[in-house]
Amino acid sequence: MNFPDNLKYTKDHEWLRVEDNNIAYIGITDFAQSELDEIVYVEVETVGEELNIEEEFGVVEAVKTTSDLFMPVSGKILEFNPELNQDEGDNPALVNDDPYGEGWIVKIEMTNPSELDDLLDVEAYKELIG
Repeated sequence: MNFPDNLKYTKDHEWLRVEDNNIAYIGITDFAQSELDEIVYVEVETVGEELNIEEEFGVVEAVKTTSDLFMPVSGKILEFNPELNQDEGDNPALVNDDPYGEGWIVKIEMTNPSELDDLLDVEAYKELIG
């Protein structure tokens, strides 16, 4: 499995990549997508909303189950990946194919970047999943 070392991770299997000016991208890890198996739908109805750390921002639906998505840090949801959006690109399989690249789920503006300190680095995440 692939776990880039430039990302932060959560115990709920989300990843976060920080860009410039408190902008970050969030998705689910390679481990999470492999456990869910074939992803058929991603729903995010929180664009434009400001959410606190650990609040639900969306849902990933796979053939056999659904899984809630939680904010790794507090922030405002700026964008839902249009390639995953059923109303636009409608290609949720990108989460399976490229979870850290084209399969990102949301773009946010962090409101409390100090919360990054509480996220897992790659070694701690690998230890978590065994």
